[in-house]
Amino acid sequence: MLLGNSSLSAEAVALVIKQRIAAIGLDPTEYSGHSLRAGFVTSAAQAGVPIWRIRQQTGHTSDSILQRYIREAELFVQNDAGALL
Repeated sequence: MLLGNSSLSAEAVALVIKQRIAAIGLDPTEYSGHSLRAGFVTSAAQAGVPIWRIRQQTGHTSDSILQRYIREAELFVQNDAGALL
C-alpha cells in the first residue's frame, strides 16, 4: 500500500477495515468505517469527554444523533480483565 498526500475515500477505509477484520478471523460483514466512528464516540463518552467536545470532533449536528453512536460496552465492566485496559 502506498501512502500519499490525498485522503482515503470512505470505500477505501471500509475495504481496509474488512480486510483486517477477516485477517483476525471475525466476520467482515459486521464491521465498517462506521464501526470506527461508533467506537470513538463510545470510548470518548465512557472516558467522560463532554458531549459537546465529541460533537466538535465528529461533526455531528445534534446531541440526539450523537447519542445513537454511543454503544453499550459492558464487556469489561465488573470483569477482572477490565483492569488491564
